[in-house]
Amino acid sequence: MDAEPTPTTRQPQAPVIETRGITKSFGHVRALQGASLQAYAGEVLALIGDNGAGKSTLSNVIAGVHAPDEGEIILNGKEISVASVRAAREVGIEIVYQDLAQAPDLTVVQNFFFGRELLKPGLGRLIGHVDESAMRDRTKEAMSLLGARVPSLTAPVSALSGGQRQAIAVARAVMWAKAAILMDEPTAALGPKQTAMVYDAVRAAADRDLAVILVSHDIPKMLEFADRIAIMRHGRVVAQMPTAGLELVDVLTTMLSAKEEAA
Repeated sequence: MDAEPTPTTRQPQAPVIETRGITKSFGHVRALQGASLQAYAGEVLALIGDNGAGKSTLSNVIAGVHAPDEGEIILNGKEISVASVRAAREVGIEIVYQDLAQAPDLTVVQNFFFGRELLKPGLGRLIGHVDESAMRDRTKEAMSLLGARVPSLTAPVSALSGGQRQAIAVARAVMWAKAAILMDEPTAALGPKQTAMVYDAVRAAADRDLAVILVSHDIPKMLEFADRIAIMRHGRVVAQMPTAGLELVDVLTTMLSAKEEAA
């Protein structure tokens, strides 16, 4: 295994993705209360906070899973509407779900292109013939770019390890994303080797100038791995800061201060 990926040192100029004053309620529960966030190209931004802070909800709003009640989502300086996952995909935003959203009985290639199959040119396109060769080549290229390895691209996903399946999900998102990728606890329930494989793929995604927003409960790991962290509390982003030189005590102090202010 290669050396552990380290945070980048680039100085971002303008956010790729920005949320302004996002609110979201589920019945009487206010999950988001004016959440504002910025994510930049080429960075891993870790979204951290207590359970129920709104991390997953904010990620899902950006990805089009949930429509916000109020607020704006800005992509490259322009307000966009992401009322559905399809709408988010159309503007270049992909999400890697906790359950990976994979079809276990389909092959790696088929999972990469599920619902977005390539058709053969000419007559093949007219009659709906799938271009399996082109899809296989693009899958192989995407896996190679991220350094993700599987025994066979034609093997069913169910035959692969948890780390391999997660790496496939990340590589698939990278292949389709043009602006940002959102991930919710991508290493949950994985062993050390599988976790390292996934983090390699996440860093490779950022290295391709995508903004990566990573929801995580593992604060020490995020201080080591992410470029910046955003701390959420009661549906708001209460702080955003670079991880360079940041200590765990600094993060915990900020989280405690946010709790005291909310009390």
